[in-house]
Amino acid sequence: MAVTWDYAIIGAGIVGLAVARALQVRDPGASVVVVDKEAGVAAHQTGHNSGVIHAGVYYEPGSLKARLCRAGLARTVDYCREHGIAYEQCGKLIVAVDDAEMPRLRTLFERAERNGVPVRFVEGPELRDIEPSIAGVGGILVTETGIVDYPAMCRSLASGIAERGELRLGVEVRAIREETSVVYVETSGAGISARRVVVCAGLQADRMLRASGQPTDFAIVPFRGDYYALPAARQGLIRHLIYPVPDPALPFLGIHLTRMIDGGITVGPSAMLALAREDYRKTALTARDAFDAMRYPGLWRVLARYPRAGLTELGCALSRRLYLRAVQRYCPSLTLADLEPYKSGIRAQAVSPDGKLIHDFLLRRTPRTLHVCNAPSPAATAALPIADEIVERLLGPAA
Repeated sequence: MAVTWDYAIIGAGIVGLAVARALQVRDPGASVVVVDKEAGVAAHQTGHNSGVIHAGVYYEPGSLKARLCRAGLARTVDYCREHGIAYEQCGKLIVAVDDAEMPRLRTLFERAERNGVPVRFVEGPELRDIEPSIAGVGGILVTETGIVDYPAMCRSLASGIAERGELRLGVEVRAIREETSVVYVETSGAGISARRVVVCAGLQADRMLRASGQPTDFAIVPFRGDYYALPAARQGLIRHLIYPVPDPALPFLGIHLTRMIDGGITVGPSAMLALAREDYRKTALTARDAFDAMRYPGLWRVLARYPRAGLTELGCALSRRLYLRAVQRYCPSLTLADLEPYKSGIRAQAVSPDGKLIHDFLLRRTPRTLHVCNAPSPAATAALPIADEIVERLLGPAA
């Protein structure tokens, strides 16, 4: 098979598309192909998230996540302005509902300041003035946080890539074989050969690593996030995004109220173990996915480490009333009738065999391939600088 492509990107989510774009910018004369088994771009995590442009409040100061999130916010906003994609920096309010949560809120405030995030502490009457429907004793106002249509951003990226490269959609990758001077990608269609390959497979990241013949010391454990939408009559309920104070031991931010770029408001997500990686129905079960999850010792160690959180999330998944109760802690006026059906999302969470949740980006490199094994939130926000980081690791620093 003759070498056709300089670069092949597996995965047409926002990270894969951003990598393809970054390669075209870095190496303008190179040939680039993007391959994805779905019929369209942003079919999974990118198209099923809450659409938030994060500001970088939560991440360990000095970490790759913190640095890339700050850079990603600015570059996402710039990209949207340049390409006419709808976005709004409406801001976010993180709310402490009682005095017991205030120490964690203050710790979060200090972390945000260390990350260079413009934040303001609000309490008492000012909190009620900012958000009359929200109950709490204090909050952090993060003015830079925004909302955006990430699928529209992906379609824009794909259009630009296709002008000088190719998108092969509806093509499933079955195996990756790396040789001295070329990488062969076996697919459900015509085979692909490329000088270098970047794999951005999201929910299939561990399987794609094995398909390339490399060992895995982690597994992707899928967590389903169930959302609800508020009725049209409630669209003026909030001015900002409303988040609870998160549990620092968990990677999830809690059930929050999110304004959407189309004017709606969503409630969620919860975080429940999914038995299907890419089927978004609440009762979905795929034999292979369920078997892989159940036989992985790291999953059972995660469940043993967080029994209370697991039971809480199970309750929210099974009971709309318990889900509502979690939201009513900071928005007491909501009722069961306000929780209307909305699409779910599934998060790819990398877990080590000893049951530790891998919180940061995880990249694996061989001479001619680079696998993005874990790209947790804020990966959508940070996709453009993440792509630059990946390209630098693949090709070395730009001259």
